[in-house]
Amino acid sequence: MRRLWQMTMIKLARSQRVKAWAQSSRAGTALATRYVAGSNVVEGVACATQLLRNKQIRASLFYLGEYVDTPELVAQNVAAKIAVATALGDAGLDVHVSVDPTQIGHQLNPAIARQNAFRIAEAIALASRSHAGSHMLMLDMEDQGVTDATLALHNDIRAAGLPVAVTLQAYLKRSANDMNSLISSGATVRLVKGAFAAGADVAYTTRREVKSNSRNLIDLMFSKDAKATGFKPIIATHDDELQHYASQRAKEQGWVKGVEYEFEMLLGVHSELAELQASNGERVRLYTPFGSDWWPHAMRRIGENPANGMLLARSLVSG
Repeated sequence: MRRLWQMTMIKLARSQRVKAWAQSSRAGTALATRYVAGSNVVEGVACATQLLRNKQIRASLFYLGEYVDTPELVAQNVAAKIAVATALGDAGLDVHVSVDPTQIGHQLNPAIARQNAFRIAEAIALASRSHAGSHMLMLDMEDQGVTDATLALHNDIRAAGLPVAVTLQAYLKRSANDMNSLISSGATVRLVKGAFAAGADVAYTTRREVKSNSRNLIDLMFSKDAKATGFKPIIATHDDELQHYASQRAKEQGWVKGVEYEFEMLLGVHSELAELQASNGERVRLYTPFGSDWWPHAMRRIGENPANGMLLARSLVSG
């Protein structure tokens, strides 16, 4: 059932007809206002500034526009990523930018995506050279067909001495091996549940299995061996039980609260939990999308957690 749900949401995310309707409707506008930081770089950075100033919550900016397959749209996405990196640096904020490989040319040619990822990472390094912070090109992980390519891209960028991190998904059975490899190299890894569908041969297909594997991966991330390599854990979840579990493991293994690891959540989803964690001294970051092409992002969130679907549905109705 979970796999069918995710496959349906992914299909909707990629439907140009449905996207055009949703993004032009009044209800869609109301929905985007809640879950998107604005339509352009200026509005996205303004949201990041307010989050830090008012709530002590950091941001990872994400320019919306996924599954693009034309050179023009790829160029537009890359330009926006570089522009937001520059603007974050000028504002004195963390130059923390999230990128999907399919945004920057992977569907055209993996070599194009690689070249563009290096350009963005170099822009982040340049924009952040004048101030301290957590500056990073965060590579999002998409469907399991691009996992190897994304990990290879991360490793190449890191080998070049550029600021980069990568996302692993708890629903994939391979993630423990990938995590151990990244831990041994002292990487920065964001752990998410995973918003894509895959068969039982490569993925955990029930909520219970995915949550159990999340705990196992958290154990690896907060191990003493991980701490010794300089590894940095980022736990991206709205599950308060998993957040508590991670906090306890961090405390037991001697990780410094608010410094050596962080929690990440989505803008507009369970904001009270993010604010509570920040008030308790945890480092919290919100995945903060901006731009006008918000429909695929919304569908991925629904696919990841049906409970988010209820929130989105209520927003559509109220709109």
